[in-house]
Amino acid sequence: MTKLKIKSGDTVTVIAGDHKGSEGKVMSVMAEKNKAIVEGVNMVKKHEKPSASNPQGGIVEKEAAMHISNLSLIDAKSGSATRVGYRMEDGKKVRFSKKSNEVI
Repeated sequence: MTKLKIKSGDTVTVIAGDHKGSEGKVMSVMAEKNKAIVEGVNMVKKHEKPSASNPQGGIVEKEAAMHISNLSLIDAKSGSATRVGYRMEDGKKVRFSKKSNEVI
């Protein structure tokens, strides 16, 4: 399993695919599949059977997972896509933006 540079709660932009240019917050990351679910991006219609939580059933719109390679972290300073690096600071490993060189 590879180390992923995107975590839950990060703001990302889609850099490839049908939803290129969309931005959103990462809701969850599936490290074993190299996929992430981004809020409001890659919406799909899912047919749901009636259940106790949803007695009516019907068609529900929800986010589908996207491959991590199609996502890029947004730099808080410049507001544009950036690559992520790691370095040691005060004995702690931290993520930093390669564009602005600031700790994320």
